[in-house]
Amino acid sequence: MLARLRTQLQSLADPANARLAARFFKTGPGQYAEGDRFLGISTPRVRHLVREHRTLSPDAALELVRSTWHEERLCGLLLWVEAWKATRKPCLPPEEARGTRRRINALLLENLAFVNNWDLVDTAIPTLLGEAQLEDPDPSLLERLVASENLWERRCAILSTFAAIRQGRHGDTMRLCETLLSDPHDLMHKACGWMLREVGKRDISALRQFLSNHAGRMPRTMLRYSIEKMEEKERHGWMERKHP
Repeated sequence: MLARLRTQLQSLADPANARLAARFFKTGPGQYAEGDRFLGISTPRVRHLVREHRTLSPDAALELVRSTWHEERLCGLLLWVEAWKATRKPCLPPEEARGTRRRINALLLENLAFVNNWDLVDTAIPTLLGEAQLEDPDPSLLERLVASENLWERRCAILSTFAAIRQGRHGDTMRLCETLLSDPHDLMHKACGWMLREVGKRDISALRQFLSNHAGRMPRTMLRYSIEKMEEKERHGWMERKHP
């Protein structure tokens, strides 16, 4: 099944789209995804193949996750997400479901270096790492990731809190965003602002408290993203607190 899936992916390769993707995802010298390689396959097409091959085992999908091709890594991660979601089915014995999730989480953490672009992080981490943290919390892991020199590990840390946000829990989000206030990368400013915005959708008072404490020193992009769902007058008020 794996060989057939890879053949299907290769058959969909489009050199023109690959060149566009390489520019869009900043793969040039010194850019954040330097050296990443693209086949030129759209994400909807990758997702279609994932649905067709969703019974591929997590261990078999590992070969895709370790691929040099971006779309193959995306495909492998999406297969892990599908396998993770399948463990939620009530017909599956709880111990079997938990064993599958633990295996996927172990594979993810052993191969986190291959989750190395923002779309890969955003697609896989909220479910895989986020829900793993809900089931088996490991605060030291988040602390290690958020302190990493690797951009993608820091993004994994903050995106992993999305699962908890969806359950009305935002302590980790606030703590990590505070740690990341001085992060130098715009992709982290966007990620933190996005997670803060998600907190605000569920608990606006918590977002306002964070902004009261930190708006003046938040990176402008982080602040702007975090207040996008507010009324215009309130947005202007918070932006005025931002130092030039």
